[in-house]
Amino acid sequence: MVRTLATGLNVPWGMARLPGGDVLVTSRDTAAITRVAVRNGATTALGTVSESVSNKNAGGEGGLLGIAVSPRFASDRQIFIYHSTDSDNRIARLSYDESAAPGRQLSGYTAVLTGIPHSSNHNGGGLAFGPDGSLFASTGDAYQPAHSQDRGNLAGKILRITPQGRPASGNPFGGSPVWTMGHRNVQGLGWDWAGRMWASEFGENKADELNLIQKGHNYGWPVVEGRGGDARFTDPVAQWGTDVDSPSGIAVAGGSVWMAALRGQRLWRIPLDGTRPVAAPQSFLDGAHGRLRSVLALDDQTLLVGTSNTDGRGDPRSGDDRLLELRIS
Repeated sequence: MVRTLATGLNVPWGMARLPGGDVLVTSRDTAAITRVAVRNGATTALGTVSESVSNKNAGGEGGLLGIAVSPRFASDRQIFIYHSTDSDNRIARLSYDESAAPGRQLSGYTAVLTGIPHSSNHNGGGLAFGPDGSLFASTGDAYQPAHSQDRGNLAGKILRITPQGRPASGNPFGGSPVWTMGHRNVQGLGWDWAGRMWASEFGENKADELNLIQKGHNYGWPVVEGRGGDARFTDPVAQWGTDVDSPSGIAVAGGSVWMAALRGQRLWRIPLDGTRPVAAPQSFLDGAHGRLRSVLALDDQTLLVGTSNTDGRGDPRSGDDRLLELRIS
């Protein structure tokens, strides 16, 4: 069963859940953060991030991207964002005051990690706290594929940092924030019931990927795309042709990874037994709502899915962009 929860959103990119259950949503091109009530879809404007710069006028993908809520939100009232500027991509934190007037609830912008390479496209943007309390971020190769194999460059990586922006203890490469490398453009990050990390990755023209993310591993770009069978690199768990996918957000629920597809205009379900797919991927919502960008699990039976039809590449419909509530079984 699918119902529309909220409408009139501008390129909803990242979603993160507050402790009380409501969801914060970023708008890529207006740099707005909106609170959506999961009970009735009522929306509240928190404010905008003036430091964020959109690349839409250049046909690009940069802007206000991922969002994460502090694991200690009840006491520190902090949220974290991944966004673009004129010169870089960066991670910043904000204070959220729910008692302030709508539109004025965000303050205290502080950049915690800067210098992530920026381009019109391939900016990554995924942001999420892992089960260990570390903050993970996914970065794109910024149209420079060689960056992905350069351990000293933050592009084409998954990063693991503290909330203060320092490399987290236990990272594989000494004092580096790099957790994994060899990525082209990762956007979706998620963890399963056993604490294993998963990520979706845009391919170039051969294969989009679902990867099991393991500490210190190299996922091959640009040497390989999709399954390469090269012992130096970690192959994806599942892959698709780029015409039916272009994967952005992911969520883990009901024993499966759920992956939102932009070009493919569908929601993929990949049933798992541990780290192994146990059935062929299944597609849902095929073409019914256009391009799908974000997906968030509210519980094992309920997903929120965000459309991305007002991003300059879709065909906007009345009410776009919207959040859909999908009941799964």
